[in-house]
Amino acid sequence: MIGLGMYGTWLRDTVAALSLNGADLGEFVKFLPAVQGGALHIHRLVFYLPVVALAVSVSLAIASPPRLPTTARRLAIILALLVSLLLLPPAWSLPSLRTSEFRVQVTMLGACLLLLASSRWISALSPVIRGSLVGLVSISSAVLPAEELRTITPEVTSAYGTAPRIGWGFWAVELGLALVAVWSLVTALSAARSKGS
Repeated sequence: MIGLGMYGTWLRDTVAALSLNGADLGEFVKFLPAVQGGALHIHRLVFYLPVVALAVSVSLAIASPPRLPTTARRLAIILALLVSLLLLPPAWSLPSLRTSEFRVQVTMLGACLLLLASSRWISALSPVIRGSLVGLVSISSAVLPAEELRTITPEVTSAYGTAPRIGWGFWAVELGLALVAVWSLVTALSAARSKGS
């Protein structure tokens, strides 16, 4: 659901022919007049946080008991890899990956790939740590982009002269992250109770 939502529409306006997904917003906000003029400071990288949350969730979830079937684990990793590619800069090239503008983005991509590649060894972490980490990352990845989207919506309205609507992709990501957060925190709590008894 998170992966599908990242590719889906987050902000749309039929009048202005505007249709942006989560990754598009990370680039789009740089060109808003208020952002370019310095009147509005936006942390554009927060729009990529659900991608990181998906990589963290998949890498920790497939390492957790009960173990998923091999085919399901492979499909989950492939999905997370495909979604992680959203972290690549637009029209990227090898030189563009080394520029200061995209350095953090490329580092985030590297971290996602490293997490997914090391999921087999992550099982050494306790279920409490795994569940708490996924819960924290999921909650942050739901709240921060939602707050930035709320902040830029009036600026988009001012720039285009029409109020954009929040698209289904945003809601799919939010719902997916909420479900992952609840599942992971319940898992962490039940593991902590089992350990304490």
